[in-house]
Amino acid sequence: MAKKRVSRKVLLKEPDEFLTLSRRMLLFVIENKTHIALSAAAVFGLIVIASGIRYFSNRDENMGFMLMSQAMEKYEKAVKDSGQDKAYAAVQEDFKKILDDYSGKTAAKFSRVLYGDICYNSGDADNAIELYKKALADFGDEPSVKSFILSSLGYAYEKKKDYQTAATYFEQIAAGGYSAVKADAFFNLGRLYAQLGDKNKSTEAFKKIVSDYPDYAYLELVKEKIGG
Repeated sequence: MAKKRVSRKVLLKEPDEFLTLSRRMLLFVIENKTHIALSAAAVFGLIVIASGIRYFSNRDENMGFMLMSQAMEKYEKAVKDSGQDKAYAAVQEDFKKILDDYSGKTAAKFSRVLYGDICYNSGDADNAIELYKKALADFGDEPSVKSFILSSLGYAYEKKKDYQTAATYFEQIAAGGYSAVKADAFFNLGRLYAQLGDKNKSTEAFKKIVSDYPDYAYLELVKEKIGG
């Protein structure tokens, strides 16, 4: 099926506003996830930009993305001024409005992921998990975004110290997820298996990185883990 062409007029209509929003979203994801998730965050950010431009001429989408941008600005300012907990409380109604009023729209789908990150970073793992699971249904046909959300679920369950469930999400990525984030999945499996006391599985996961991902950014750390 041919891709919908975006006219120069649409691209030039309000590019600065949207691209600034996209960069802020990407930076937010990168700064608030552990460094092991950076490659997934980068992929997600690129998809945000592409999807936003694709729907830029849609009035409802435009309004939804604008409200999302405002909510993110409000959150970021509140974090600096008052800390994570108060910032989380300050934007709950903002995101609820987006999710309720723009249900089914792309803006609401991305808002669900970002709001899940806000919940995660504020220690509300249960709400983050609920949002991520709904987002998984939204983006199940997008391999790169799906892998990002599976990773987010893994981190959220790890925050709850439910290491076994956390591992199942990283196992899904390792088994058939987006290739760019598989090495990260094996790294997280190595950590989680160690937490579960399964030294053999932990070592296997780390060895998989050494054998299959020689350019992995944290290869030296992995080698330290397996003593090689």
